[in-house]
Order: sequence, then C-alpha cells, then structure tokens
Amino acid sequence: MSSKVAKLVSAYRQHLTVPWQTGLAAIQRVIFAVYDKADELRLRANTEEFALATQQAGKQWLLLDVTHAFPEWMASQEYRDAYFESPEDLDGYPEGELKQFIADLNAQLRARITAESGPDTVVALFGVGTLFGLARVSSVVEGIKDAVQGRLLVFFPGEHHPETHTYRLLDARDGWNYLAVPLMASE
Repeated sequence: MSSKVAKLVSAYRQHLTVPWQTGLAAIQRVIFAVYDKADELRLRANTEEFALATQQAGKQWLLLDVTHAFPEWMASQEYRDAYFESPEDLDGYPEGELKQFIADLNAQLRARITAESGPDTVVALFGVGTLFGLARVSSVVEGIKDAVQGRLLVFFPGEHHPETHTYRLLDARDGWNYLAVPLMASE
C-alpha cells in the first residue's frame, strides 16, 4: 500500500473513532476521502482496507461502485445506437450533465442504500471519476444523501480547498462549494 493511501486509510480510521452523533442533517453525514487522481489504481487495490477499518469500528460497510454505471445505463437504452450517432440528443449533453442518466443512477443507488444499509452503515461511493463529463458528483451526492442513515463516504479523485470548502473533480472542472467532512492523505 502506498504511503498516501495508507495515510488516507489512517485518517479514515481516526475519523471513525469519533462516536456518531444522531440527528445530524444529511449533509453533515457526508465524508469526502480526497486523493490525487494519480493514486486511483492504488486506492482501488486497497479498498478493502477501508472496509476493514469500518468493521473494526463496529460499523457496517456497503460499497457502491459507479465505475460501470454509464456503459450499463447506455446499453439498456432503446435508442442507444442513435445516441452514439447524435449524442446531443441526450437530455443535458451540451451542459455535461445527462439528466436522465443521473435520475436513473440516483434511483438505483437509493434503492440499494434503502435495502442494504442501516444507521450503523458506511455507504461508500466509489468510481466517481468515471462520471466526469456525464454527471456532477454533487448531483449524485445530493440525490442519495437523504437515503443514507449512517455515513456516506465518497472516494473523490481531485482537490479540496479548505478555505472555500471547494471540491474539484480530477482537478479539471470548476469546483463547487460543499460542506462535507474532508479526509485528506496529508492529515
């Protein structure tokens, strides 16, 4: 395990030692594990370390990997061949946020969260880098956060700027202001 990933696991483990308060707003239960996009493969290889830390803290773990969400969604579309010929026909394509894809993804994630998690569950959202150009991470987080009773851990390849609470996915897109708890490898 690389030292950066080990530090991120350590920061996460330390965060889990704090007893969970009840009655928090959904936004206060969101945690962003921010890491350098160059560490994506290392993090993928060590995801089980986060699951182990969660279980050692007496919590449940539910991993939701959205890496293949778009190709699976596109394959299920009746007019997929036409969309490949004219992608601008997809609702939201020019803006870089496919509205129907996001709605369907959020519905699918919410159903899994509702069926498979409880108040002591860390719901881990993984693979959000693959949403770049298709959906904003903030749209997915906003769409599912209320379904999470425990904590929502978002593995976020990008940057966090603490002075403005701004997150930037893959260091490329303009950031957005979000008040989630950031965990950094440097902590």
